[in-house]
Amino acid sequence: MAPTARTPGMKLVQVRANGRVGQRTIDIEVLAREAGMHPDLVRRFVRLGLLEPVEPAGRGLQLFPRDAAARLARASRLRRDLGLDYAGAVLACELLARIEELEARLRRYER
Repeated sequence: MAPTARTPGMKLVQVRANGRVGQRTIDIEVLAREAGMHPDLVRRFVRLGLLEPVEPAGRGLQLFPRDAAARLARASRLRRDLGLDYAGAVLACELLARIEELEARLRRYER
């Protein structure tokens, strides 16, 4: 069993090494609370491909990286501010992430 750590005012947070040593993962309830949305909305974004659990839902528990809340918040802002539907917000997030990745690569080559 993975070691655990307590975050004040939150459920138990599991600390696992899912590809990164010591990567913190959170369950969907904590993720929804951190993103300020209902868990069903988080599940909708998961179905649309915005987020992917780092742990499969084999035992009914999906675990996500802690930074997933920021992606959810970005998608929510795009929906609210630009009037995008869910699929449009997911697509915009994917494109923005790709742009950020390419800009980082370009900065490395410019050094």
